[in-house]
Amino acid sequence: MPATAHEKQALVRLAEQASYCGNPEHKRNPGDFDLSPPSDPRQGKTLCDEAQVFNRAVATALLKDGLRRGLASLQVRNGWPQNVWAVTEDDVPMEAMLENREIGAYHGYPMLSDDPLRDVVLARWKRR
Repeated sequence: MPATAHEKQALVRLAEQASYCGNPEHKRNPGDFDLSPPSDPRQGKTLCDEAQVFNRAVATALLKDGLRRGLASLQVRNGWPQNVWAVTEDDVPMEAMLENREIGAYHGYPMLSDDPLRDVVLARWKRR
């Protein structure tokens, strides 16, 4: 969580620039993500379908909201947090991972139900 006004403003700037690129390994239904291949669900990967995220605009909004709220990892690559977390309207915690550190593009997926960070994300999300 950002501690200072400067840190908060830096996250707002990142949210303005960040983009969502998606990853076919986390999709059964290709939605409007325009991926190639459109979907390629891989065993062991959580699927956006399980969180009812089928629209790039929804995924992008979650990413940007997570950044603005400060739910971002301390690990940074070229100025971009390695991970960003958000929670859907149906209370499904999501994790986004940096895909392209040059332009701040991320792909995301629902967090595993046994991930200990899941409860932390839910609690911090509800505080705001």
